[in-house]
Amino acid sequence: MKRNCLLLTILITSITFLTGCWDKSELTDLAIVHAVGVDKTDNGEYLLTFQIINPGNFASEQEGGSSGIPVTVYSTTGNNLEEAARIASKEISRKVYYAHANLVIIGEELARGDITKIFDIVERNPQFRTTASIVVAENSRAIDMLKILTPIDKLPANKITKALKFTEKALGENIDVSVDDVIKRLTNPGKEPIMSTFIIKGDLEQGQGQSNTETTEAAARLSAGGLAIFKEGKLEKVIYGQTARSIVWILNKLDQTVIGINWDEQKLPISFAVNSRKSEIHLKIKNNKPIYTIHIKAEGDIREATVPIDLTDPKILQQLEKNIAKKIKKEMLHAVKIIQKEKTDIFGFGEIFYRKSPDLWKKVDQDWNEIVFPELTVNVKVDVFIRRTGLRNNPYFSDLK
Repeated sequence: MKRNCLLLTILITSITFLTGCWDKSELTDLAIVHAVGVDKTDNGEYLLTFQIINPGNFASEQEGGSSGIPVTVYSTTGNNLEEAARIASKEISRKVYYAHANLVIIGEELARGDITKIFDIVERNPQFRTTASIVVAENSRAIDMLKILTPIDKLPANKITKALKFTEKALGENIDVSVDDVIKRLTNPGKEPIMSTFIIKGDLEQGQGQSNTETTEAAARLSAGGLAIFKEGKLEKVIYGQTARSIVWILNKLDQTVIGINWDEQKLPISFAVNSRKSEIHLKIKNNKPIYTIHIKAEGDIREATVPIDLTDPKILQQLEKNIAKKIKKEMLHAVKIIQKEKTDIFGFGEIFYRKSPDLWKKVDQDWNEIVFPELTVNVKVDVFIRRTGLRNNPYFSDLK
């Protein structure tokens, strides 16, 4: 009995030391930010834009009912981002909540200026996730991109993040980069930032109205662009197409892609779908000079053949593999030359050199981008294996007269 009374006394006493939810917030008091845009104004201030979810409207659309616009856009200016964020309280009737923000958009003008100082506020804010995707608004401002309403994906930020992940997986000319990735590249020696761009296609003004989501062909659309290449925190160049794909491949970020091959004096009649790939960068130091070898391994299937060809013949398959490997190597070397010409080491060659030989790196780190990197010797080795030729070996029209 005495023991039970003692335990009860201890429990009651312990309650006095328990704390409640001292910083709790009701859902109805929160402005849930889904995406953030950052631009620079003409007078040098920061233009901060929030894409905020309208919970009632979005819920109605999810249930299949008619509703208003699912998001609201607010923008404020300030000498720094924290000031701009605080000034937003003049217009927003709820507490700004960043925990669900999954996208950051940087306007091109700001990107060409300097992005090195805009991430400090993100790292310090306990709500904001540095895993959020980050893109550059190519040829436009971030605020304009956040105002575009999109069909299918009712939340415009979802349109960008989903399209980015899908095209990265299917085509390989873009790359999904997080805020944390950019910060690491900005702070690591010998590795410059890279991120994808998005562009606005069509009529910007019409794209901001709800009618943009109510037609079979939207007046304005958001589309993945190219790869934004940075140098010392400033946008240097945007790369597109096969060159962009080669960059993604060298970085070992490629998932899948398709390569067109010439055959029988015809241009690109055969399509090789890459579905298994690996990229490794090897460094050898000779006479205190770095020599790099990019080793590419690719496996895949023949997905299309529009010329008569016997895909059961091992010799033909071997020739196809050689042709594919030759084309990949040519594209890789071309991409490396272009980036060397821009004098910005996005491949991380400098980082590899630093890890391999810190002492030698100290002698060249100051001149790496401008002098050493553009003159590097870079070799490419490619191994290709055709795993399958599809459900049909030879094209059906091979038997047609």
